[in-house]
Amino acid sequence: MSFKKFLFSFTFIKQLAIAFLIICSSLFLFMYWIGFTTNHGEEITVPNLSKLTLEQAEDRLDELDLDYELLDTVDYNPEYPKYSIVQQDPVSGEKVKQNRVIYLKINSSEYSKVRIPDLIQKTYRQAVPTLKALGLEVGDTTYVPNLAKDMVLEMKMNGNPIKAGLQVLKMTKVDLVLGDGKIGFDEDELGSENDSINNDTLIIGE
Repeated sequence: MSFKKFLFSFTFIKQLAIAFLIICSSLFLFMYWIGFTTNHGEEITVPNLSKLTLEQAEDRLDELDLDYELLDTVDYNPEYPKYSIVQQDPVSGEKVKQNRVIYLKINSSEYSKVRIPDLIQKTYRQAVPTLKALGLEVGDTTYVPNLAKDMVLEMKMNGNPIKAGLQVLKMTKVDLVLGDGKIGFDEDELGSENDSINNDTLIIGE
């Protein structure tokens, strides 16, 4: 039998059909297995873990066959309980697969510490954004006689003088003592000096 006749023979076509069925069946079983092992079409809604403790979040995720990983502790936020969850990824409401890892960040127990910046001889307009950038607050401002208007002459905390470099908690209030832009003597002294000059002038004129 020639090769051409063999290609069109019943035996060859039968074997080809059997091979095709085997391949199709194998592909179907493989796709079914992939879908089963990856829970194809089955999704889980990520719960809202905000303000929960790590233990509470773990219990909630275990019920849904989800895992978690703690990434970091963020700066203290007074709107959240201490050591509670502040951020999560994926966020609540998203659809994920079973055993998906949820990445968490928790709240610190207190504010972190920063160093008091050197604000002496800086203007009030420069001092305010510098303090806020470090997470500090501007407290009371008082003025003293000084030629430099609104220049920082002294820094205080709770009424006590402080120096640059002191470590304090964020959100601490720093009081500023500023110059009032006036010459460093009062008007009464100025008036007395003027009267003395006038009297000397009268004596000279006589």
